[in-house]
Amino acid sequence: MPPSCCGCLSQYTHHHLVAFCLTFFSYVLLHASRKTFSNVKVSISAQWTPSAQNDSAAAFSPGQTWEDNHLFADEKQATLFLGALDSIFLFSYAVGLYFSGVIGDRLNLRYVLCFGLCGSAAVEFVFGTLTEWLHIYNIYLYCSLWVLNGLLQSAVWPCVVAVMGNWFGKTGRGFVFGLWSACASVGNILGAFLASSVLKYGYEYAFLVTSVVQFAGGVVVFFGLLTSPKEVGLSLESETGLSPVETDTDSHRPLMSDEDDEVEAEAYARRYQSVQQPDEPPAESPQAVSFFQAFCLPGVLPYSLAYACLKLVNYSFFFWLPFYLSNNYGWKEAEADRLSVWYDVGGIIGGTLQGLISDFMGKRSPVLAISLALAMGALVGYSHSPNDQVINAALLATTGFFIGGPSNMISSAISADLGRQEALRGSQEALATVTGIVDGTGSIGAAGGQYLVSLIESKLGWMYVFYFFVVMTGGSIVFITPLILREVRAMWRDRRALHRQL
Repeated sequence: MPPSCCGCLSQYTHHHLVAFCLTFFSYVLLHASRKTFSNVKVSISAQWTPSAQNDSAAAFSPGQTWEDNHLFADEKQATLFLGALDSIFLFSYAVGLYFSGVIGDRLNLRYVLCFGLCGSAAVEFVFGTLTEWLHIYNIYLYCSLWVLNGLLQSAVWPCVVAVMGNWFGKTGRGFVFGLWSACASVGNILGAFLASSVLKYGYEYAFLVTSVVQFAGGVVVFFGLLTSPKEVGLSLESETGLSPVETDTDSHRPLMSDEDDEVEAEAYARRYQSVQQPDEPPAESPQAVSFFQAFCLPGVLPYSLAYACLKLVNYSFFFWLPFYLSNNYGWKEAEADRLSVWYDVGGIIGGTLQGLISDFMGKRSPVLAISLALAMGALVGYSHSPNDQVINAALLATTGFFIGGPSNMISSAISADLGRQEALRGSQEALATVTGIVDGTGSIGAAGGQYLVSLIESKLGWMYVFYFFVVMTGGSIVFITPLILREVRAMWRDRRALHRQL
C-alpha cells in the first residue's frame, strides 16, 4: 500500500512548493491566453462577415469600412476558417512539441520555458489586438501568426512537466501531478472570466489583457524558477521525498509496469548501456536520450496513441464549447463563456481524484479505462441536454470529470512515469523528450479533429459531432487495452501471492 499523501507531502521543502506554484501558474497563464480565442469566436466571426446583424464594428466605424474589410461571405465560411485556424495551431504545436522536448533536455529548462511564454504573448497581442487596431484583415497573416504561436507555446508543457519530474518522485505522483495538472483547467476558467469581463469593449481587449498578463508571468518565472533540487544543493532523498531504499529500488519505475514490462525495460537498458563502459561511474550531468530511444520506451507508443484520441475530444470542448453554447441554445456569448468553465471544474476534480486512486491502487490504466468508459455515456447524456443552464452545467461538469481527468493524468503523471522508468537509469534526461512525444502525438490527433468538428457540424449538425466524440473516446480505450490487461494480470498475481503467504 502506498504511503499516505500527508506523509509524502510532509517530506517536501518550501523549494518544492515554489517550483509547484511557478510551473502551475506558468501553464495557467498560457492556457488563459489560449482560451481567449475560443471565447471570442462569435465576435470574430461577426467581424469577419458582412451582415445586418454585425454590430461589432458598425457602432464604431462607417458601414462601408467594415464591409470592405470582411473576409468571408457568410458565417459558415467563417466557422470553417476558425476550425482551420485551430487545426493550424495544433499541427504546429504538435510539430514543435517533438522538437521542444528534445531541446528542453539539452538546454536550461528555465530559458526555454520563458522564451515560449513571452514569445507566445507577443504573437497573440499582434494576432488579436494589433491587427484589429490597425484594421489589418488578412487570411495569410492570421495563419502565419497562428503557426508561430503554436511553435512557441509548444516549448512550455514539456519544460514544466520536466521541472515537476525533477522535484517530485514516484511516491504520491498521481495525487501531486493530478492536483498540479489542474493548471490547464484553471487557466481555462481564468481565461473565460478575463475574456467575458472585457468583451463588451471588443474582442481585441480580451487578447490584450491575457497577453500582457502572460508576458509578465514569463518574466516572474525567469527570475524565480529553480529547475532542479541540485540548484539549491538538495540531496536525492529531498529531491524525491523517498527513503534511500525506495530511491534505489524503484523510484524510476513507472506504475503501469508489471513483470513483463520490467523484462522489456531491462533489455532496453542493456541495449542503451552497451555503448558505455560497464563499470563507468554515473556522470555529473547525465546525457539526454535520443528522440528514437525515448519513442521506443515501454508504454510510450500506446499512451501516445490513446492521448491522440482523447485530446481530440478534450480540445474540441476547449475550442468549440462557448461557440456551441451560444449558437445551439441562443445564449449570450459572455454567458456561454462563464458556463463553459464547469467542464474545467469537472476536469480539475477528476484529475486530482483519479490520480489519488491510481496511487493507492499502484496502477494507472485501469483507472483510466473505467473513467473513459463512463465518459462515453456522459457524452451521450450531454448531447441531449435541455435548454436549461443549471442542468447543462451539471452535465458539463460530469463530462469534464470523466474526460478531463484522464487527459490530465496522461499528459502529466503518466508522462512523468514514462520518463522516469527503469530503462532510463543510465540517463535521467528524458522527461521533456517523452512528454513532448506524448503531448505531440496527442496534439496531432487534436489538430485533425478540429477541422473535422467544423466540417461535421456544418454538414450534419452538432449531434453527429458528439457521436464522433464517443467513437474517439472508445478508440483511446482500445489503445491502452494491452496495458490494462497486463496490470490486471499483475494485480491478480499479487493477490494470489499474498494469499499463499497467508
